[in-house]
Amino acid sequence: MKVLLSIKPKYVEEINKGSKLYEFRKVIFNDDIKTIYVYETAPTKKIVGKIIIDDIIEDSPLNLWQKFEDKSGIAKHEFFEYFKDRNKGYAIKIKKYVNYKKPIDPYKNKPNFVPPQSYLYVDNIKNFVSAN
Repeated sequence: MKVLLSIKPKYVEEINKGSKLYEFRKVIFNDDIKTIYVYETAPTKKIVGKIIIDDIIEDSPLNLWQKFEDKSGIAKHEFFEYFKDRNKGYAIKIKKYVNYKKPIDPYKNKPNFVPPQSYLYVDNIKNFVSAN
């Protein structure tokens, strides 16, 4: 099992450049997941790559920021705005990012596709690839 995460284009770019080594989340999926498919939000609206997970760290937002700010790929005010009113959060440590040369349009094969707000469990990316 793998998950699909929605990530804004500016953060996907930081991940791809290697300056964002942690993806932060308010809620987390099962800890046995090792692969994340990356759905880049509007205007792209495609599955653009995959993340191989190194580790998932649970802590307070303040501690996460103090530990990982230099590899966060996000501005401090955006980070704390995201975690406002939360006393815990998760930092997904990125072991490897694979950028797809040919992004996958999930709407082609699944016309009723709805991008996940937090995450979506998927068996395989082939579920989103058209057979033609």
